[in-house]
Amino acid sequence: MPELPEVETIARGVNEAVAGRTIEAVGLPRPDVLREVTARTFAKRVRGTRITGAKRRAKHVVISLDTGDSLVVQPRFTGALLATRGSELTDYDRTYIAVLLGLDSGFVLAYRDVRRLGTVALMDPERLGDYFGELGEEPLEEGFTAERLSAILRASRQPVKKVIMDQYKVVGVGNIYANEALWRAGIDPSRMAKDVTPAEAADLRNAIVSVLREAIVAGGSSIRDYRNANGEAGEFVQFLSAYGRAGEPCHRCGARLIGTHAIDGRQTVLCAHCQH
Repeated sequence: MPELPEVETIARGVNEAVAGRTIEAVGLPRPDVLREVTARTFAKRVRGTRITGAKRRAKHVVISLDTGDSLVVQPRFTGALLATRGSELTDYDRTYIAVLLGLDSGFVLAYRDVRRLGTVALMDPERLGDYFGELGEEPLEEGFTAERLSAILRASRQPVKKVIMDQYKVVGVGNIYANEALWRAGIDPSRMAKDVTPAEAADLRNAIVSVLREAIVAGGSSIRDYRNANGEAGEFVQFLSAYGRAGEPCHRCGARLIGTHAIDGRQTVLCAHCQH
């Protein structure tokens, strides 16, 4: 599933390509991806509006319209937002497009989803506020301090990896970057969160922020399906030190990395020698 760096990359690409453009036509080949609205109402409220911008919130792309409504896209496993000229869509794209917005000057904004596990919602300002108000801290904002993370961890008896992946506590950090941040901070992912010291929490906060920022610069990590708004793969996968490297030597100490699914059912990779 795309995590914060991937969704941030998508949102920036969409904003650059379509901000200021008018939605002239609405196509819904697979309306089952819609949430919060029927297909008929979606088309009625979206057609003729102007896109004022796009940004990321948590693992969602929020596309703002001049009516005050917002398109909220959660790509999940196989979803992709493509902002391009309609003539540049491939046959593959057209086969799996679920939502197609025809814009002025021949541009389109298409939501493509092979397995249709992602969603596209239409929300008014009040609903948008309620929806995101329940989520946790944004790790790249000023409020995500070492003290704030330490307080979140101290309040939980769950494994520290599971806590930093909980979107109601810290948003945007999924399996890839949780593995990376914990490796950088030298913390065993299975440790009970409440036992992480304030000093360790500070190291972990810095590790989360640094790995997310570096991944954004690299355009995210393309493990399987992720592509940005131009259809390009992310390059951060070549810089991963933990995720996907079970059995390989630790970049820090040379010990063989261990892979397990015991913590949260997803692959956790760690160095038993230097993650304490």
